[in-house]
Amino acid sequence: MFTRKSEEEIREATDPNRNATVQNGEEAAAGNAPEEAEAPGTGNGEGTAGNAAEEAKPEETAEETLEDVQAKLTATAALLKTKEEETTEIKNRLLRLQADFDNFRRRNTAEREELATYVTISVVNKFLQILDNFERAEAAAENATDVQSVVDGMAGIQKQFVKTLEDLGVKEIPAQGEKFNPNFHEAVMRGQNPEMEDETIDMVFEKGYQLHDKVVRHSKVRVISNE
Repeated sequence: MFTRKSEEEIREATDPNRNATVQNGEEAAAGNAPEEAEAPGTGNGEGTAGNAAEEAKPEETAEETLEDVQAKLTATAALLKTKEEETTEIKNRLLRLQADFDNFRRRNTAEREELATYVTISVVNKFLQILDNFERAEAAAENATDVQSVVDGMAGIQKQFVKTLEDLGVKEIPAQGEKFNPNFHEAVMRGQNPEMEDETIDMVFEKGYQLHDKVVRHSKVRVISNE
């Protein structure tokens, strides 16, 4: 007779489903064992390589930063050199302009002085002619027996003098009987005259003259004030 244990062993041995399940379990265990064994090694290798790459990155970054700084310094030095050259050129231009201006100012001053000299010579020549006539009149008056001829000669010289002034643009400022104008007249006295309006000039003590529209000398006058 078979025992109970023997019967169970026989059933397990003859049961195909159980045998397949056991076999699959063993194969699965066998397949997983190498993967689990390799996993630690593989993981450690990748971790070590990753750490090495991460450790190398700061060095590469530092090298790149140093190169960037050197490039910037080189560019800055080149820019400074260019600016220095431009500054030197500007200074040289300013010096040349200053020299040109100084030369122009000296030439202008010399030309104005020369022009003033020519104008003075021209004016002097005109009045020298009047002086010559005065000297001739003086010589003639010493031996003259006709006083009227001497007076007429002096009147002619006076007209010549006035004509010379007019040629130069100088003319007398009207004053006698005119309304007082402080731009042209200088009141040295005030008086009363019922026949004349207030602020009217009734006497001229010294004639005034103007050169074109510029006053050379104000007329010295007396102004009526009847109040």
